[in-house]
Amino acid sequence: MPVRPLKEGEVPFYNRILADSDMDGLFGAAVLKAYRPEAEVHFTHAAAMRSGIVDELVDRKTALVDLPFHPECGWYVDHHMTNRPDDEEATAFAASGGTQHWEATPSAARLAYDLLVDITEMDHLTDMMPVVDALDSGGISKEAFLEDGPLLQVARTCTSRDPEYMRHLVGLLTSGATYEVLISDPRVQERRRSVVEERSVALDHVATNTTIVDRLAVCRFDETPLRSNGYLVTAWAGSDADACCIVHGYADGRLEDPHRPPLSASFYANSFLPNGQGRYDLSRLATALDPTGGGHANACGCRIQPPGLDANLNHWLAMWANREDVLRR
Repeated sequence: MPVRPLKEGEVPFYNRILADSDMDGLFGAAVLKAYRPEAEVHFTHAAAMRSGIVDELVDRKTALVDLPFHPECGWYVDHHMTNRPDDEEATAFAASGGTQHWEATPSAARLAYDLLVDITEMDHLTDMMPVVDALDSGGISKEAFLEDGPLLQVARTCTSRDPEYMRHLVGLLTSGATYEVLISDPRVQERRRSVVEERSVALDHVATNTTIVDRLAVCRFDETPLRSNGYLVTAWAGSDADACCIVHGYADGRLEDPHRPPLSASFYANSFLPNGQGRYDLSRLATALDPTGGGHANACGCRIQPPGLDANLNHWLAMWANREDVLRR
């Protein structure tokens, strides 16, 4: 169903925007700030949101975008399958003054854009939105991924480890930066060069630290500062894997330290295969051991739970071995 654009007077008041610190959250925050320029912007991530460590930023004047639901916010804008409030939560939220817009759009930024398109000047974002959508919904072709265009590089510069840089990005986009202005900004160019070098290092790491078990590519980035999304691992695995599991973080890590986060795992369908998405609900892996895990059926994540990483991996591999019964959509 198409999203109905809001009219003036229908937009809940907010003076704070809290968004995920990826490309989708960045553009979602830019859209919301384009409508209300005086709003302050903060970036976080799903695990921090679910753990409660950013609760002090959430009240009825806070708009949440691309993050798990929080009943104390004022306006909730999201598209993740496992984040959608159930009927009881939605009813209680509305009764207490909250407004929610949840739709299965390709990105949360797209939902925000479609909601505000009739009452907000954001023509400069229009040409970039399809890339944001494709990145978040697994719609990037293998050819486009390997080409590694400027917007894909910008996406990899987005990080919760550098909130000041994220505010710089949202400031550019809110002030009317076009694609050309964004990618040629000196700070963005510097970060783009850095992530290109990091991708080369990460690809070497993938090649030596990935094991394919029954068509699941298990990639170990734990105990290193390296990070990767599913595109890099599934591009390396090719037709030998239907999905991947990527482990990041540190055994002694903490959610409060973005430079040394705790151990976590992300699951991605191999979107480069014909009909590679939609076969299995990987979110069942992400929520099997961690009640705060979740995301999309094709892209999701969770934190490693006691007794530890090996036990978690064995549990997921057992589920994967029975995927036709327990993960089939």
